[in-house]
Amino acid sequence: MPSKATISDIRFHCLERNLPLKERTKLKAFLIGLFKAEKTALDSLDYVFCSDNYLLKINKEFLHHDFYTDIISFNLSERRQGVVGEVYISIDRVVENANGLNISIKQELHRVIFHGALHLCGYKDKSKADISIMRKMEDKYLSGYFRKVPRGTTQK
Repeated sequence: MPSKATISDIRFHCLERNLPLKERTKLKAFLIGLFKAEKTALDSLDYVFCSDNYLLKINKEFLHHDFYTDIISFNLSERRQGVVGEVYISIDRVVENANGLNISIKQELHRVIFHGALHLCGYKDKSKADISIMRKMEDKYLSGYFRKVPRGTTQK
């Protein structure tokens, strides 16, 4: 089933603080390509960037988990249609994780964005084996997104 999603079908919403996310059109196009590469039809995708407390409330209400997390993904699709997804990301967790891993907030933010998309493509992260595969896929898409293009050439 081919994806019907276009750039305008992917939306970013920031609820409680400024979102350090630039090049949004490039990112939306890359996400569409990720779903195509994963052979997963995409109809629409909403990313909601929020605080720890906001995401904790969702975690308790919908998943019955009483702990902070960096991301929660919901696939709201009916069986025979492309993915209709909602991904909630705690900016507080992203910043804390980036600081703890000694990486940039930009890199960690994009890792979590791709992580959510990969969940919607069917990847899991509950077992050690699943986590290993998820990390490998995150790294693949991170390196693809941040690939350096030599001066004087164009990206394909």
